[in-house]
Amino acid sequence: MVILLFGINYHCYSQVGIGTTSPDPSSILDIESNNGGLLIPRLSSTQIASIPNPANGLLVYNTDLNIFQFNYGSTVTPNWLRTSRKLSVKCSNTDTTTDVNNNAAINAPIMGSLNWNDDISIYNVDTVNNTITINQTGRYRITVNVSLITTVNGARFTPEMWLEINGTQRGTFGSTGYIRINNNHEESSLHITEVFNLNSGDIVSVAIVRTANAGVVTLRTVGSSNIYIEKI
Repeated sequence: MVILLFGINYHCYSQVGIGTTSPDPSSILDIESNNGGLLIPRLSSTQIASIPNPANGLLVYNTDLNIFQFNYGSTVTPNWLRTSRKLSVKCSNTDTTTDVNNNAAINAPIMGSLNWNDDISIYNVDTVNNTITINQTGRYRITVNVSLITTVNGARFTPEMWLEINGTQRGTFGSTGYIRINNNHEESSLHITEVFNLNSGDIVSVAIVRTANAGVVTLRTVGSSNIYIEKI
């Protein structure tokens, strides 16, 4: 009986070493090697989603995305966060003729070209309507840069932009001083960076509108205006 109790006590409080006879006292498992690594379970996205009651902190490797993920949520409502690179999408403009200095706000035409989309299961880009649909609930950083130019003499123009989520203004505004052809002041730019908690199905767009005189203002050159969204 004494021997049995001693054995139980040893298993409860000792550390396990693989490749070492002196595991670190703070560890339960200490692995050392100079020619190999640790290979954890590798699963597809479908297999990960099918894990029954995944523990908080459960770690897997997603073979579809080639990234590590761990369950940040609960066993009932898992939330598989990425521990490696952040997945993002970036679009830029091809349009240099649309007048963005209108009385009624329009979606800024800055999504004509898809520069990259790291995960099409998260981001759905509509290059025609200039919107991006978010398909995974989480926290996102959104950065927008818009370069403007006018060729109209005399009048002063100052378009303003903001981010919209599902057609509703969110966050800060991007504004600029007057631009006009006189004295070589015909170019300017607008910039926004915001962080939002977004829900699956939310639609992101960039609204732009006239706030001063009427007159044609367009995007400056192809690729000079863009939107970048990153899941953080």
